Amino acid sequence: MDVLREWWGLIMAGVAGLFWLSRLEWRGLQNETEIKRLWSQRREDLASAQRARDETNEMLAEIRTDIKQLLQQGGK
Repeated sequence: MDVLREWWGLIMAGVAGLFWLSRLEWRGLQNETEIKRLWSQRREDLASAQRARDETNEMLAEIRTDIKQLLQQGGK
């Protein structure tokens, strides 16, 4: 019993250290999951932005063609 009292502080420090390390590992795993989710969201956002740019470019090309036709008709 005296040995337990003698080493009680060290035992509790070890248990607390293990608890702290397990919490640290859990946070690391949560962060890894969140980072993967953010990369996936970023990939989706980039694809959406690319589609929007492509639609805008198509519309501008159509407007450019219409303007050219109107200028050709006006010159006659």
